[in-house]
Amino acid sequence: MVFDSLQDYIRRLEDEGELFHISSEVSVELEMAEILRRLMYNKGPAVVFDRVKGFNIPVVGNIFGSEKRLKIALGVDDFQQLGNRITDILSMQVPSGLLEKFKTLPRIAELAGYAPKVDRKGAVMERIITDNPNLSFLPALKSWPKDAGRFITFGMVVTKNPETGSRNFGVYRMQVYDERTAGMHWQIHKRGAYHHALNQQTGKRTEVAVVIGADPGIVYTSVAPVPEGLDKYLYAGIVRGEGVKLVKCQTVELEVPSNAEIVLEGYVDAQDMRTEGPFGDHTGYYTEPEPFPTFHLTGVMMKENPVYLTAIVGKPVMEDAYIGKVVEKAFLPLMKFLQPEIVDVNFPESGWFQGLAIVSIKKRYPGQAKKVMMGLWGTGQLSLTKMLIVVDDDINVHNMNEVIWAVTTRTEPARDIIILNNVPSDTLDPSSPIRNFGSKIGIDATVKGPDEGHARQSFDPVIPDPSTVKKVNSRLDELGLRKLGLQEEPS
Repeated sequence: MVFDSLQDYIRRLEDEGELFHISSEVSVELEMAEILRRLMYNKGPAVVFDRVKGFNIPVVGNIFGSEKRLKIALGVDDFQQLGNRITDILSMQVPSGLLEKFKTLPRIAELAGYAPKVDRKGAVMERIITDNPNLSFLPALKSWPKDAGRFITFGMVVTKNPETGSRNFGVYRMQVYDERTAGMHWQIHKRGAYHHALNQQTGKRTEVAVVIGADPGIVYTSVAPVPEGLDKYLYAGIVRGEGVKLVKCQTVELEVPSNAEIVLEGYVDAQDMRTEGPFGDHTGYYTEPEPFPTFHLTGVMMKENPVYLTAIVGKPVMEDAYIGKVVEKAFLPLMKFLQPEIVDVNFPESGWFQGLAIVSIKKRYPGQAKKVMMGLWGTGQLSLTKMLIVVDDDINVHNMNEVIWAVTTRTEPARDIIILNNVPSDTLDPSSPIRNFGSKIGIDATVKGPDEGHARQSFDPVIPDPSTVKKVNSRLDELGLRKLGLQEEPS
């Protein structure tokens, strides 16, 4: 199912018993975040704060805080379906004959159906403010005691590559400074920061539109690590199974979803750098104060009765971890497309996505595990992954006991661990001695043979006798073992 808007999705969550309303008045100063924190840690429902102290707009949070809600949001039973759509497009063959061209036409038409479409009017244009706009109406949250102030935490920041015209929108937190300005925390490795750097080369400001609240397919796309060459609105159409309807902004040359709740228009000027932070982030630590460019508001578009979408982050596991698991599953087909030996991948929730990845491969030749590490570290946002563990395909990467067993029995540290120094690191990694610059570790936990210098016959696996397995399988009822939950096992 394709949702038309955030409010459409909220109604569906309510119908599914996945939404809770709080009708008592709640403050945006720490109190709302404390409630959201408890709901997230206790796997609670999405929540709407109907009465927000000092504001006239309801606030919704934790809308993606479970696998069930994300499946409803994206209309899939298996998140790999999202990735399969991308790899199907990438693997399309150029037709050579007339018959092949006719066979390909439906696929081309399907791809065209994913493309964004610009309309003249949309619900987000019900209220337009270009004369003295201000940010004071926004119920932005202060989440943690040492936060520098109130932050817009789920704003989707739309920018355009000035050289190619390719559009991006990513989630970058924004500290509200006053009625007209906010910090723009786009980290150096992000596409928004790249577009800004390109504009800086020609002395131009970067036009920006900040979308707060859109249909869940668009919101998910905002955090997906889409490569620079792919327009994110097109990718959103692929995720949704239907093209995104857009409208033009009033004061900047950008397009935004027509059914968005709130849009802040403005620009980022590289000459206006201000101290942003601290902020309690998804690593579980505060990020330190640091200079970031400033967003200047030039206009506002919004629905007559909008809903403000927010999120809080902190020590895992919180709402962002569930979104990260969707990214993991949705991009697995693409990872397999690029490196066919990959079988499965796990970014453990407690590793805040960039901290640790566990990859299983079907190994055929010596050094293949290290080859996979290098390939992943050279691919998009995976370049920021700090720790990589590669295991054989007999290991379930989602079972940490199996992973630890493989690491401790198949890894010889001097031979199988590599450390890369002086490489890019995640901006938010608190352990990096220099921000954005650190080291990486790769652990080859695959079985080694003589071709990798392991001459011992030490990897002879301990497995049950097949005939005895069959015998016990046939006697489960007789022995009363099935009543204890034991099932037949493969022989």
